Amino acid sequence: MVAGDDTGWLAAFPPLTALEPEALALLRAQTQRMLVPRGTVVFTPGALCRHFMLVLDGTIRVQMVSESGREILLYRVARGETCILTTACLMTRTDYSAEGIAESDVEAVAVAAQPFHALLARSAVFRDFVFASFGSRLTGLMMLVEEVAFGRIDLRLARLLVDRGGASGGVDLTHQALAAELGTAREVVSRQLKEFERRGLVALTRGHIAVCDAGALANLAENGRHGL
Repeated sequence: MVAGDDTGWLAAFPPLTALEPEALALLRAQTQRMLVPRGTVVFTPGALCRHFMLVLDGTIRVQMVSESGREILLYRVARGETCILTTACLMTRTDYSAEGIAESDVEAVAVAAQPFHALLARSAVFRDFVFASFGSRLTGLMMLVEEVAFGRIDLRLARLLVDRGGASGGVDLTHQALAAELGTAREVVSRQLKEFERRGLVALTRGHIAVCDAGALANLAENGRHGL
């Protein structure tokens, strides 16, 4: 963790550029830069939350892992974003219930728990920023719950393959990684991929899925979503 009192990083968080002078001075005095190498476990279930993190660069993956080892991706925290779980833990003074892993090298700004609470109490701008970020991420989590509980896995998998395929026309993810993204079991994903391969939509090799017919996958995801 690297100490620093510059606030040039505020450009990544436009709402905070309107901070009141007193709040800005407190933030300037209390923030620390963090450099987190790729693969670092940022927090774990049961750990005490000590800092409010604002990500400047890179991505943190937040996920839950069951006792059986099944994973589900909750969300990612990227540039200009904060972690809803961290916010919730700080506000309720409870421990983490999921884990966060740096998917890339991450640069962030950390505000310790005490100044975080002071800023919440004293600054309307900071408070609005925290609650707006919290509400936006909560909406995304509710959509995830709806998809996992009620969405068809073939439609969700088709959409993920189209979104991730991009210009390369392929996805370099294992079946286990895809299952974690979709909140389901690896066996379910493997069966569905085999069905897609049988229909000529994808071609499967170890650690790589070639998208053979992105248009058909996109139509499946869109038309199925509308019940057509």
